[in-house]
Amino acid sequence: MANYSKIAPDWWDYTTLDREILDDAARLSADDLLKLSRPGFTVKFYDTIEDFYLAEALEYITAWMQATEEKPCGICGPIGPTEHLPLVARLVNELNLNLRHCHFWGMDEWVVDGKAASPDFALGFRKADFDLCFGRIRPELLMPEANMHFPEFDVTEYVKSWDLADCLVMQGGQGETKHWAFNDPVKREGKYKDQPPTPEEYRQLGTRHVHLHPITLMQNARTSGGGTVQNVPSEAITVGPVETWKAKKISIWHPGHHDNPFGLRLSSLMIGKKIADSRVPMSLLSDHPNVQFNFLRSGIGACDVEMH
Repeated sequence: MANYSKIAPDWWDYTTLDREILDDAARLSADDLLKLSRPGFTVKFYDTIEDFYLAEALEYITAWMQATEEKPCGICGPIGPTEHLPLVARLVNELNLNLRHCHFWGMDEWVVDGKAASPDFALGFRKADFDLCFGRIRPELLMPEANMHFPEFDVTEYVKSWDLADCLVMQGGQGETKHWAFNDPVKREGKYKDQPPTPEEYRQLGTRHVHLHPITLMQNARTSGGGTVQNVPSEAITVGPVETWKAKKISIWHPGHHDNPFGLRLSSLMIGKKIADSRVPMSLLSDHPNVQFNFLRSGIGACDVEMH
């Protein structure tokens, strides 16, 4: 039987992996991360925070500039990191980029009182997208409301939207459970009590309602609410692997304050070496044909012991 989680025994997560792979990841240097690049997996470093967030913003612009009436396209965007979103709005305005044939997919949203969080929910992802980006774009340039796709509790229309236009880039960060969007490891119950889902089983999951791993709750409290975990919903709607594999490229951005130095190394190692395991959901991207990890060099850190 596999190890029990050191953090949440009722769940699967990366702490249940064999010690050997965890130690191998911890030993990786920054240069070792670069060497993990292979066909289908690119590792890029950025030396300054300005270059890092500008490059992230330009993924939106580059995708949207390719949209035409005959071939609409767009980007699926995250809430975290978010520092690039005001830059996206500024670039659209300065370039007079008309977004009428462009699309945007939100990755996920909280569930509050049995439905997707309202647009005025303080921690809401749709709210953040409008506060930080869409609300800052000149109205005459903004894409039609019908081209903005945000997850709802009834996922039917959101799922259909993935066939309306090409998603050129799915952009995201990495959570401390090594997730993208809210694709957390699953609970240790039912058919998965003794073994986690196989990569093939997990890959079949589409957009869905999920209960969140305790690590994810604590992370979102830390990054968005000053630690007030009582304010963080325990359920969400998330884009799934099925939709993820419809994106032409998966681009993950690592500024260094969402996941820790060890987590950055673990997912990189598993994708680089094609070790797919649903206990590290990010590792399942090893089977996608075009994945890019973007690191702020100063945020890579080290896995050394340093007492405080």
